[in-house]
Amino acid sequence: MHTVVLGAGVAGVATAWYLAAQGRQVTVIDRQPLPAAETSYANAGMVAPGHSYTWASPRAPGILWRSLRDDSQALRLKLNPDPRMWTWLWKFMQNCTAERSRLNTSRKLVLCRYSQSLLQQLTTAQDLAYERISRGALYLYRDEASFARGKANMQILADGGMRLELLDGDGVVAQEPALADARPHIAGAIYCPSDESGDARMFTRALTERCRAAGVTFVMDANIQRIEADASRIRAVHTNQGAIAADDYVLAMGSYSPIAARPLGYRLPIYPVKGYSVTFPTDTRHRPPSLAGVDENNLVAWARFGDRLRFTATAEFSGYDTRHAPADFGPMLRVARQLFPDGADYDKPDFWAGLRPMTPEGTPILGKSRHDNLYLNTGHGHMGWTMACGTAQIVTDIMNGRTPAIDITGMTLR
Repeated sequence: MHTVVLGAGVAGVATAWYLAAQGRQVTVIDRQPLPAAETSYANAGMVAPGHSYTWASPRAPGILWRSLRDDSQALRLKLNPDPRMWTWLWKFMQNCTAERSRLNTSRKLVLCRYSQSLLQQLTTAQDLAYERISRGALYLYRDEASFARGKANMQILADGGMRLELLDGDGVVAQEPALADARPHIAGAIYCPSDESGDARMFTRALTERCRAAGVTFVMDANIQRIEADASRIRAVHTNQGAIAADDYVLAMGSYSPIAARPLGYRLPIYPVKGYSVTFPTDTRHRPPSLAGVDENNLVAWARFGDRLRFTATAEFSGYDTRHAPADFGPMLRVARQLFPDGADYDKPDFWAGLRPMTPEGTPILGKSRHDNLYLNTGHGHMGWTMACGTAQIVTDIMNGRTPAIDITGMTLR
């Protein structure tokens, strides 16, 4: 059996690996010259079941509304005439009830925990190096009111089996000494000892080499011109490098999956949400954090990768625009300097912006499509790094006629 995987991000490469491990001939197609060159390139780097909350919550509509006049909001809505954005936002709002938020968070948590276990197994079995730190993560609160809300919300994850610990301000500094200078601004934190961090780009490219050794073919710099199909089957993928035909196809193109699928008659409920990241070098002069974490009041995440320190923030609804300017990173940099004043060389920023492929529920779309030989592994949102191995295994199981190891209710094409 020959399978073509469309997309060489972390989810696509992981899918290629698991399919090849089942004895399939696999070809991966991507428009970029190297794998992990888009959403997986410079993401937050956290593997974080302890932060599996869905973005669609009762507080989200108010944040989006305020963002129309206040650019400092963590969720930012940029008005544009794209009808697909408004259709997506309407579905997102329908998921912002307390009941839907709890259900979607619970589903995300099951998937994220399952996926992390597979990532750990794969990392060990293949000796993959990606600046991994597996000593937990901190979810930081600036005041008692937000800390109280965090404690209430964490019960959803605790009920799902997550081990979470409450730390007061002094306990936070004891767990992460690099936060000592920020102690006056910290009310407390939730510590998840099982969360991790690591460079998703490094992981994806290391796994690409394992895939190549296992016989997987990568066709890079290949722009998809059209997908040839009849009513029931995909016949070929036509690229600027020629047509590629296979027995099965997996759509793993992140935010671009809806564009590729639309001519086939699909209206995938996925919309790009722009995120910003900045990475700084560190050396012996600096005191970077040893643990990854999130400033929950500002929704700024951080993670250390060897001699680099990265901060990520913002969820901006602005279509497929990935442009950015230094001013876009101002609020993030203020948080970075306040939390870790000696954390890195802040005069040498490496700015980046990428698109998260979000569904209204926050869970991905997996498995069978309306075409007999087209399968979906897309819509991972801001948790693609955490979910990648799990969704790859799930899709592989479905393609091989096996029941997935976890319940994927709510994660299939509807």
